[in-house]
Amino acid sequence: MSESSAGRTVSGEDEVVDLCRDLIRIDTSNYGDHSGPGERKAAEWVAEKLAEVGLEPQIFESHKGRASTVARIEGEDPSRPALLIHGHTDVVPANAADWTYDPFSGEIADGCLWGRGAVDMKDMDAMTLAVVRDRLRSGRKPPRDIVLAFLADEEAGGVYGARHLVDKHPGLFDGVTEAIGEVGGFSFTVNENLRLYLVETAQKGMHWMRLTVEGTAGHGSMTNNDNAITELCEAVGRLGRHQWPVRVTKTVRSFLDELSDALGTPLDPDDMDATLAKLGGIAKMVGATLRNSAAPTMLGAGYKVNVIPGQATAHVDGRFLPGYEDEFFADLDRILGPRVKYEDVHGDKALETDFDGRLVDAMQGALKAEDPIARAVPYMLSGGTDAKSFDDLGIRCFGFAPLQLPPELDFAGMFHGVDERVPVDGLKFGVRVLDRFIDNC
Repeated sequence: MSESSAGRTVSGEDEVVDLCRDLIRIDTSNYGDHSGPGERKAAEWVAEKLAEVGLEPQIFESHKGRASTVARIEGEDPSRPALLIHGHTDVVPANAADWTYDPFSGEIADGCLWGRGAVDMKDMDAMTLAVVRDRLRSGRKPPRDIVLAFLADEEAGGVYGARHLVDKHPGLFDGVTEAIGEVGGFSFTVNENLRLYLVETAQKGMHWMRLTVEGTAGHGSMTNNDNAITELCEAVGRLGRHQWPVRVTKTVRSFLDELSDALGTPLDPDDMDATLAKLGGIAKMVGATLRNSAAPTMLGAGYKVNVIPGQATAHVDGRFLPGYEDEFFADLDRILGPRVKYEDVHGDKALETDFDGRLVDAMQGALKAEDPIARAVPYMLSGGTDAKSFDDLGIRCFGFAPLQLPPELDFAGMFHGVDERVPVDGLKFGVRVLDRFIDNC
């Protein structure tokens, strides 16, 4: 804690909402092509907040405006391996006309802080800053070194953020063996006696792909049995409607076993309709971790209504389960057929680690201390995070951004959704949990 300019003691809980609000008000929309405002302003803002409490943050700009901030906190025992706490400052774009409140206004209403990035992931950025600032103001060192990384470009694959730092500045992470980041540690209320907190221990891999079909160009009035658009659309239709087989990985099996025990009822992965019906608001998130997937997202062809083009293209967001990348491509070849060529636009590996060890014990203990009915359980994220880059350095990564959520909040729908928001009490809860977690990490 510290004394504010008015003489009042300020804690991490006191300032976390304002920190998150200020960060939301910095537009860091990432369009994937450098056309957005970039993260430089946010990186400088974060650096200022860290410098105020005695750290010496560094800003790394990988491309004009695409900046990340990194700092290191000395621990009580520097001989121990270090911990990385990472978050990204970029957000996906938002159309203000679709929102109840302007997505970059940081409005507080109905007990929530609204805005783009409220859950993905300026909430965790703010919680981390609040905890670190409180601890450093009061002279409370962590038990081991902590590296803080506030990163650019996660929403477009991390090329200009985490990947840049790992490839060009790996020394920043010397001695780091474990990490925590986004999309984990949030609650799922089972009943009045039990709340599960989902800790991310696995991620699907990704293949963002461009599909191309070459055909015979010609006049639109003529019969053409080699129309590239026709061939591509038929293939895309097959892909979009394909029912990929259920594949239960060790993480998903552990999660279903934990949930089955919590609900007191069997959950059968072979009967997914019945299983997902019992999961409420997290059904969509969990359901996406049971299969490989390939979602068509963009189509492109032609330049004039009476001209049959010689080429048609589509883009697909492909995701594969840990251990099932080869099966993904074999199925893709069979579904698309020989006429469709594909190439990666961006690809990254799947991740999976065990749910054990001292760090997991620290998560469990911190959650339980703040919520007596808490139980931490492992789960797989259907998407990906910057953990994929840090895994290349041998860092064991978890998703742990703790939030206690009201049962009625569609948390999964908040990610990249309209009216993204986070409960104010959830932010304060996260500060308390992270502070306890650091004490025992």
